[in-house]
Amino acid sequence: MTSERIAGRVGPEIKELLDSRKSFFLSSITKDGSPYASYAPFAIGDECFYVLLSEIAVHAVNLQVNPTASVLVIEDEDSAKELFARLRVSYQVQANLLAVDSDEWQHGLAQLVNRHGELVNNLSQLGDFKMFRLEPISGRFVKGFGRAFAFSGKGLLGEQIVHMRDGHKKREEAEA
Repeated sequence: MTSERIAGRVGPEIKELLDSRKSFFLSSITKDGSPYASYAPFAIGDECFYVLLSEIAVHAVNLQVNPTASVLVIEDEDSAKELFARLRVSYQVQANLLAVDSDEWQHGLAQLVNRHGELVNNLSQLGDFKMFRLEPISGRFVKGFGRAFAFSGKGLLGEQIVHMRDGHKKREEAEA
């Protein structure tokens, strides 16, 4: 099956999952190279994510020092049919700090306000809040056991998407 056909099939499912969640898990890297896990409310932009973070938050500091990060959007435990195979999409992202007076800041702010309400406008007026554009580099969409898709390239669906067919194996086969 071609990348375009796969994207046409799973793309709407990824969009539905992204639209159903208002925050994601955000993994960044500290100054000393340690991983740091947190979460952030997000908005979807033009093939990217926007987040508004206080500069006193560890993840905001990390993104300014090392713009490489990962985000995870995942189905709630309570609604999952199987805890070990929750519906999820993860992305490797490159973070870009936006200038407050830029058109991109205004666009990101509008997306965040539309998704999260007026509180975002209030937070954006505080001097310690920074806006980042998180640009996907690659990702993975998991629908369940044996139903995983990897994508590469820019955008929320990447430029190429493939069904990962060589997944689970019995222990004896994996150790051979």
